[in-house]
Amino acid sequence: MADSGNPQGPGRLTVVSTSIDGIQVLTVVGDIDHDTAGPLRQALDPSRLGSVPHAVVDLSRVPFMDSTGINILITARQALTQTGGWLRLAGVQDTVMRTLRLVQLDTVIDCYPTLRQALHP
Repeated sequence: MADSGNPQGPGRLTVVSTSIDGIQVLTVVGDIDHDTAGPLRQALDPSRLGSVPHAVVDLSRVPFMDSTGINILITARQALTQTGGWLRLAGVQDTVMRTLRLVQLDTVIDCYPTLRQALHP
């Protein structure tokens, strides 16, 4: 398990990476915006994912995401699909889902209500 980010203080984003059944699971906690997105960007970097072409990002503890997060997810999806993999989102809160729907990212990246459903649709 790897922990990226600094959980100290407001405005910090943490990303905990685990592997479940050969799927990389990234549990994200905090707001995703221009100032905080570094840990998520690093965790979804293709060189960090290595040979694991499947990833689920658990957003159940993310109350806010701006265009920075959207761009990170799009880039990660493109990289994973180029290697025959996929990216799924789990537990997206209503406030974040509204943003995903507004830019139609929910039509490009599969979104599931729970982590369990994202791992085994």
